[in-house]
Formats: sequence, structure tokens, C-alpha cells
Amino acid sequence: MKSLFTALFLVCALATASFAQTPAKPTALTPIEDQPGLPRVLLIGDSISIGYTIPVRNLLKGKANVHRIPANGGPTKNGIANIDKWLGDGHWDVIHFNWGIHDLKIMPDGKRQVEPGDYEKNLRALVAKLKATGAKLIWATTTPIPDGPLNPPRSFGKVSEYNEIADRVMKENGVAIDDLNTLITPHLAEMQIPHDVHYKSEGYITLAKQVAASIEAALPAKK
Repeated sequence: MKSLFTALFLVCALATASFAQTPAKPTALTPIEDQPGLPRVLLIGDSISIGYTIPVRNLLKGKANVHRIPANGGPTKNGIANIDKWLGDGHWDVIHFNWGIHDLKIMPDGKRQVEPGDYEKNLRALVAKLKATGAKLIWATTTPIPDGPLNPPRSFGKVSEYNEIADRVMKENGVAIDDLNTLITPHLAEMQIPHDVHYKSEGYITLAKQVAASIEAALPAKK
């Protein structure tokens, strides 16, 4: 009997050790290691961009090192507070970025988290920071927010108003525009989670295909 317990203990111990040594499955927020010789790309955005990060990496595998900020980008005021840390000291060839949904969120005082005038001011400051890197910049338009009650309960201002502000800022600064809003709008019924701003897997794959294509078109020519 003693030998049986000893054997069971050893089996459990080995199983536990094996489990402990199994590396955690990478997520969109898991830092990546650069493959030498490939251009470096940075994705900046909220949970929508988190959703398309891994498929974009897969689509650009062998073509670019696709990094992303290690968090939900939140509203533009969060970008202002963190942009230097997110950019770091490394060289970026392409930066694909968005802020909007969190700025639009209506707070308990009835105001948006970032009101339109401040949204424009913040975007201009952020674009100036991004342009200073020398990277090619690509702005992603803010994707649609469903009408009616949302789960979890929350409310937002009009996406079109903030997209118009961003469109003006980007055009004045010569920033390319990746119009994800126009891309996904005809497919909301089948690709967006009901009563939610987020997407089913096919929605994120659809977004990722266009994001990857816009990035690939901006990559530096091979030497």
C-alpha cells in the first residue's frame, strides 16, 4: 500500500511539474520578439484593435514584426499620458492607430469622457508625437456602436461626429486613413456581437485583413 501511495505521489508531482513548465498561450498583449531584418509595426488602439492583433500578426508573418501597446489604449487622454512609454526608444516603420470609442463614452455627469474639442486637441498632440518617430502613419476610423441598449449598460455619443473630427485632423497632417467603419458597417448584423461594440471572430478576421493590407502597402521596400 505504501508503495502505491508513493507511486501516485510521484505521478502527481511529475504531472504538476510538467504543467508548470508548459508556457502560457500568447495573447494579443504578449510582447513579441523581433525577427531580424523585418520592418517594425506598432498597433495602437482599444479592445477592437486587441481583437484583430493576432490575425494581423498571422497575416503579416514573415513580412513584419507586429507589436502592439501592452494595454487597451482607452480614450485620447490616456494616449496623451502614455504615448512616450508606448513608443519607447525603438524605431518604428509603420504605426497603425485609433482612439474614439472610449472618448465617446457618456459619463455619469452626462458629458462624454472626452468632449469633441478636447478630442481634436488630443488627436493633434498625439499625431505630432507619432509623426516625430518618422514612421508611416495609418489612422483607423472608429467602428460603429449599435443603437439601443448595450450589454454591459452604457451609452455613447455619435461615432460619425468623432470620425469627422479625426478625418479632418488626419488629412491636414497627411496621415493615411484605413476606413474600418465603412468596411464593417454592411456586415454588422452577422459579425458584431448583439448589443455590443465588439465582434465575433469572423468580424475581427475581416477587420484584420484590411488592417494587414493597409500596413503591408506602407512597409518599406525590400533592399
